[in-house]
Amino acid sequence: MSNWVVSLAGPRHVRLEPCPADRLGPGQVRVRTRYSGISAGTELTLYRGSNPRLRKDWDAGSRMFVPRQAGPAYPVVGFGYEEVGEIVEAAPDVADRRPGQLVWGIWGHRAEAVLPAAAAHPLPPGIDPLAAVFARPGAIALTAVLAGDLHLGDWVGVFGQGVIGLLGTRLAVLSGARVVAVDRMPGRLAHATGLGARRVVDAAESPAAALRTATGGRGADVCLELSGSYPALHEAIRATAHAGRVVAAGFYQGYAHGLELGEEFHHNRIQLVAAQVSGPDPAPGTAGRWSGTRIADTFMDLVAEGSVDPLPLVSHVVDAGAVADALALLDRGDGDVLQVVLRF
Repeated sequence: MSNWVVSLAGPRHVRLEPCPADRLGPGQVRVRTRYSGISAGTELTLYRGSNPRLRKDWDAGSRMFVPRQAGPAYPVVGFGYEEVGEIVEAAPDVADRRPGQLVWGIWGHRAEAVLPAAAAHPLPPGIDPLAAVFARPGAIALTAVLAGDLHLGDWVGVFGQGVIGLLGTRLAVLSGARVVAVDRMPGRLAHATGLGARRVVDAAESPAAALRTATGGRGADVCLELSGSYPALHEAIRATAHAGRVVAAGFYQGYAHGLELGEEFHHNRIQLVAAQVSGPDPAPGTAGRWSGTRIADTFMDLVAEGSVDPLPLVSHVVDAGAVADALALLDRGDGDVLQVVLRF
């Protein structure tokens, strides 16, 4: 029995190829994939060859990147973290998962996967399976909102209105914030308005000035930078009130061109924090309360109850065999491309 998996042989060299099916072990389930969403952040850094893990090793003990000692970085097989599927087999000792059950999780772009039963999260009742590809992006957005420590009535700038930025806009609105959404793409700003943003600003037209105008000259209480752009991070810092907070949740690549820390960051004593959904205590100040699992489950609960509707953010659903075309589409950065999903 064969499986199919997405393999990246080198920068911009991707294909769907066969691989052996894994054997089912104790405590495990076999999941047949229905949908697998493509990340326009992390996965594009692998596709383009800029991800630091391609040239360095992550040392979990020291929590530092170190010179690469492992073998060649490529091929990267089965990358991806937005999967939805159906359990087709469960080990005899698994009591709380059953064949036919729809689940979401992280098992990469592959036709089927064997994984621990606890890593196959049941979909909330009544939810469209396609919406579950947003479990991880939604958790990333919610982590940024939690790290921002938003309060009712806060003015919040959300920089970047891609998938995670738009979800961040919606979650910030649900938190009681007055959101100013920033992006260069008119279509994405229109989405932000529909999700509750009070104002939208073209990134080319001085968002910092717009946020200070909206707040009577004070500046945003909090800015969430979700684009991974250093110039956008610099502008978010400029837009933030004295002693305010900026959450950097984008996946920044290379050297920090366009980020001038000797300017507003220094003189306004801006608090700059990182939000990253993986690992212990994803959001600063939430230790012991908000784990990564709780964050993702909470986002999916919000989807199930109708507070967040991610389905309008699905712009393309393509057969998995067209994965090369799908990644090339994302790589071009067209404004009408948001969540691209592989259908298995």
